Amino acid sequence: MPAGSWVPPSSGGTRLVLVRHGATQHSLQRRFSGRNALELDERGVRQAQALAQRAPSWHGAAVISSPLVRCVQTADVIAAELGLPVTTDDDLTEADFGTWEGLTFAEARTSHPAELDAWLAAPETAPPGGESFTEVAARVQRARDRLVRDHAGATVLVVTHVTPIKTLLRLALDAPPIAMFRIHLDTASVSIVEYFADGNCSVRLVNDTSHLD
Repeated sequence: MPAGSWVPPSSGGTRLVLVRHGATQHSLQRRFSGRNALELDERGVRQAQALAQRAPSWHGAAVISSPLVRCVQTADVIAAELGLPVTTDDDLTEADFGTWEGLTFAEARTSHPAELDAWLAAPETAPPGGESFTEVAARVQRARDRLVRDHAGATVLVVTHVTPIKTLLRLALDAPPIAMFRIHLDTASVSIVEYFADGNCSVRLVNDTSHLD
């Protein structure tokens, strides 16, 4: 589609309700939290319960989760409310932050200043021993394409992490990779993207936490 052009989306889209998992002990400290096995903390459990109370309003046909425990715990609470099973998808796993795992941004800046600058500057650059945003985007697009194909015309609740959700939002907006650093997502937040058979898509919601008020 030429830049700046727009046509109304077709009807009957596939809607992905993108749910960030509830809080863990890393969340308030804003630490890099990639492939670790952290569980929800008490606040995170309450957040998952609040998501579950809201979930029926989305009329979801399926619940798909990252395989990491904090997402599965969140998804299990939501799915129990809906009477649906949870299916995991490895492509929805959080980015691997390598040696920065468990560090704050400031700590990573102190320990790996040059590597952090390179990571911020180029999406194809990975943290030491980790995974680049370019690599994450490739697998997240695979997951997106499967979900849209396998659940055409339905609503799917996708419980995942900051990086996959930001990636899906960025791709839907056709925004550059730098946009990843300009989107904020709270724990247990909800974002929605709708995909249409003609290739159009529409971002319906970003970082909604009204169920936590």
